[in-house]
Amino acid sequence: MAARSTNRDWLDQVVEETLEPDLPIIDPHHHLWEFRHERAAHCYLLDELLEDINAGHNIVKTVFIECGAMFREGAGSKWEVLGETEFVNGVAAMSASGLYGPCRVAAGIVGRADLQLGAEVGEVLDALIAAGGGRFRGIRHQCTWHEHPDIPNGRNDPPAHVMADAKFREGFAELAPRRLSFEAWCYHTQIRDVIDLARAFPDTTIILNHFGGPLGIGPYVGKHDEIFPGWQADITELARCPNVVAKLGGLVMELNGFGWHERDRPPGSAELMETNRRWFEHTIEAFGPTRCMFESNFPVDMVSCSYNVLWNSFKRLVAGAGVAEKTDLFHDTAQRVYRLTD
Repeated sequence: MAARSTNRDWLDQVVEETLEPDLPIIDPHHHLWEFRHERAAHCYLLDELLEDINAGHNIVKTVFIECGAMFREGAGSKWEVLGETEFVNGVAAMSASGLYGPCRVAAGIVGRADLQLGAEVGEVLDALIAAGGGRFRGIRHQCTWHEHPDIPNGRNDPPAHVMADAKFREGFAELAPRRLSFEAWCYHTQIRDVIDLARAFPDTTIILNHFGGPLGIGPYVGKHDEIFPGWQADITELARCPNVVAKLGGLVMELNGFGWHERDRPPGSAELMETNRRWFEHTIEAFGPTRCMFESNFPVDMVSCSYNVLWNSFKRLVAGAGVAEKTDLFHDTAQRVYRLTD
């Protein structure tokens, strides 16, 4: 039985009919964890994810993205990351049995490895590939950093400009020979660093997470209009790097500063999309549908809306698009980038 999130009653105030319920969707960005008491969902394992993906939309596959879950106790910082991939591969095996429905959960796995180990990270990557049972596709080394004390840095507490660090890049060079991609999770103030990294490693696929993290907290409270032009220019420049693709989502976290979670009633899909439309439209225009994919970022984005409402908001954005464009945005880009099999 699925565990209830702490904001379930609040979310249940807004219930919508699912739009285009037959449209096949790959959700390329979700997490699995337990004992995360700082989140609305303290527990988000297979039962909780299935409750969301069975809420109405046709989710056919998912990709797990690292979140520091189930690290091996006592293994040391270099090897503890294997525990997360082993855990998720077990969940994926459960799903692949067919006993839990047609959706293939964690058909792709993106884990964690410390690129600041330099070339030494190669042996960790090989171990992660083995632990992934044929599903391991890449890593995410969180690069989110800001000097302001009100803005949280990444879980691994990266230094400023970590993507330019010589040791980091030595480790990064180990990805392409293993056909592994890199998830770029940064703030909007760091997108130029991603551009430099992409140009230095044109043979490595880089996946920009969450629009490059437009901030709305700390010194950026109420300043979306001010930061948008600079963000827009940086996204345009990043899109000129053919090895970069973009995820469309992760824009309703607390750090984005829209304050949905502070309201008496959660937003509906129409309000969500109209508020966030410009970020989506510019990214799709810059990268094109074949290099963009919608993502849920659940259960993190659960703080602001339900899974069903979130995917409805994406469908509203592209209601007038052609079949080919929708197929890319909701399914084919993720299928291709993460090399998912049927």
